[in-house]
Amino acid sequence: MTTSTEESLWARCFHRAPAAPAQLFCFPHAGGSASFYHPVSAQLSSVAEVFALQYPGRQDRHKEAGIDDLGTLADQVYDALRPLLKGRPSTFFGHSMGATLAFEVARRFEADGGELTRLFASGRRAPSRLRAESVHRRSDDGLVQELKQLAGTDDALLGDEEILRMILPAIRSDYRAIETYRCAPDATVRAPLTVLTGDRDPKTSLDEAEAWRGHTTGDFDLKVYPGGHFFLSSEAPAIIDLLRGHFTS
Repeated sequence: MTTSTEESLWARCFHRAPAAPAQLFCFPHAGGSASFYHPVSAQLSSVAEVFALQYPGRQDRHKEAGIDDLGTLADQVYDALRPLLKGRPSTFFGHSMGATLAFEVARRFEADGGELTRLFASGRRAPSRLRAESVHRRSDDGLVQELKQLAGTDDALLGDEEILRMILPAIRSDYRAIETYRCAPDATVRAPLTVLTGDRDPKTSLDEAEAWRGHTTGDFDLKVYPGGHFFLSSEAPAIIDLLRGHFTS
């Protein structure tokens, strides 16, 4: 299968698996990039072809402006993914901001007549659960401090002033997008939904994770792991097993 320039700009496939019976689309967290999911791609390539989203404003797209509205970002992601989604059965996995973005792209896909096999929403409270957050209004130092507290960004990057200057605008755009996002309480997807959360995540309580149940008309499952906001790094083997089981069951 070949991909257009637009598809490959947004969806990176590190390990081609055109013969795999299914495909997995991975949505990074705020400030994250496609490379975050390279290990997932490597370990699941025998059961699914993995595509990792690359948002504007980072890595090889650093010259592009970040998108600070989640609805606009979801529109552009879906436009880019639409040709790929017409192929094999598709599953979405998103972490933090990526979970909400995956939900919104899933809504667009379903409105277009598509069906996901499952949506995995990790490290994020339900779309309709609001908190008063304004990280995107902080100074650069304040933004960096947030990243350090969540432990989701490589310390080497946080200590490299030149790289920081390059990526902070995109990170700020991501935070503005997710912090200004609003979702109706009755917004749902038809896809079965599995929610993953850390038992010590300061960004998502168990109640806020459980509230995702109201955003699907399909089956719902909640998985609780030990750890904070980036529990998926320390619990990577268990989460890889969960995803592999999804594709092989």
